[in-house]
Amino acid sequence: MPIARRRMPAARAAVLFAAAALSVAACRKKPAATPAPEPTPTADDGSRARADSIARARAEAERLERERAAREQAERERRLAEARSALSAAVFFDYDAAEIRDDARAVLEAKLPLLTANPNVRLRIAGHTDSRGSDEYNLALGQRRASAVKRWLAARGIDEGRVEIVSFGEERGSCAEEEESCWSRNRRAEFEVTAGGEAMTLPSGGA
Repeated sequence: MPIARRRMPAARAAVLFAAAALSVAACRKKPAATPAPEPTPTADDGSRARADSIARARAEAERLERERAAREQAERERRLAEARSALSAAVFFDYDAAEIRDDARAVLEAKLPLLTANPNVRLRIAGHTDSRGSDEYNLALGQRRASAVKRWLAARGIDEGRVEIVSFGEERGSCAEEEESCWSRNRRAEFEVTAGGEAMTLPSGGA
């Protein structure tokens, strides 16, 4: 006679079935994603930030220094150009005269600080006349005008050995019209720097 199978109580079977179902569900459920932690600043990060800040400050300081140096150089070149212009400025004379006029004194006085600050600078002073009068007379008049300027400079401390003179009379007029406005421009003494002009320095306080 076959042995009868024991039947599992219904309540127990229900419990086992529920447990099995929960186990399967747990296996199928994906674990929740855990957010990545925020990076924690390290000592290296702080050092790098400080180094970057120092580098930026140094670059800015160098830029400002370059700009300052460029401004100073441009100003110095401007002042040197003005100095050379003052040194070469001509002086003018009255008709048939070689006396230094008041306006000529102002021009000559502007040359003195430059000549004093640059003892290696040498000048050539050329005397000129207008077209009236003979060639011989005008050559002599031009010579007197150049000599008068040289004496004026020497009386104020400029070594005569630094100054040479020449006369061109009426030969090298700055204009050719036969009228007073042109003649007055031709009655002049011109200045040429013959040595020391390349390395000129500004007078004290003008560097």
